[in-house]
Amino acid sequence: MNHSVDTGWFLFLVMQQTAPIGVFDSGYGGLTVLKEIVTALPEYDYCYLGDNARAPYGPRSFDTVYHYTLEAVQWFFAQGCALVVLACNTASAKALRTIQQKDLPRIAPDKRVLGVIRPTTEIIGQFSQTGHIGILGTNGTVTSNSYPIEIAKFYPQLKVYQEACPMWVPLIENGEYNQAGADYFVQKHLDHLLGQSPDIDAILLACTHYPLLMDKIRQFLPKQVQVIAQGEIVAKSLATYLQRHLAIAEKCSKGGQIRFCTTDDAANFDHQAAIFFGKGVTSEQVDLIHS
Repeated sequence: MNHSVDTGWFLFLVMQQTAPIGVFDSGYGGLTVLKEIVTALPEYDYCYLGDNARAPYGPRSFDTVYHYTLEAVQWFFAQGCALVVLACNTASAKALRTIQQKDLPRIAPDKRVLGVIRPTTEIIGQFSQTGHIGILGTNGTVTSNSYPIEIAKFYPQLKVYQEACPMWVPLIENGEYNQAGADYFVQKHLDHLLGQSPDIDAILLACTHYPLLMDKIRQFLPKQVQVIAQGEIVAKSLATYLQRHLAIAEKCSKGGQIRFCTTDDAANFDHQAAIFFGKGVTSEQVDLIHS
């Protein structure tokens, strides 16, 4: 028996069976989550996809967000990914449950799709002393009521107040997040949120774009109010998930490489993505429908 041939074939099979961890967002915001995931788990390979051609998802219907997200998930599966993280609150709120319960058993029972809402709601109560939590998100996330519903499962005693901020994502994606023009919209929505309860002492940024507004947000908040971004929370949750689900972890390749993809213009994506990811990226344009 030629052991060298057998070993080579075995290695080929192993290589064929592993693929990057997929990270999805409707646009750029998920890069703030990917940045923290890569920091926590630098050994893995990642494939990031931004559906920039159809962003933003926030104002779209449940059905539209579900279909767009499912197309993205199927694209990741076609790349060989066994694990996909929806680093998008709107997609997590409007599409994740249906994909997990209806689609995965039918199209990919051996693959997994995770979101950003569950990891956050599992620990959100640890950030509040008063039991009053504020949620800032897109129209889609807020109207879904996903956060109050999920938080109630873990912390039924918490009082949750929500505020939709429809102008924040456009401000961020148009480079106005650190300009004086953003002040009005940031202060307006913070005042609306705090007006619901003066006892709010922790505010969750339930949109992965919003960390870019962190300095502005803190500028208009009382010092005792804590502002929570999701990136580090999701990264820690993913690390725990991989430790507990070795069969999935073994299907995720390890090489420290990142592939960046967008459904829109790659040059424009690269320019904007550097702001969210914290360093330069080189992307490729992909077609979700005909890939």
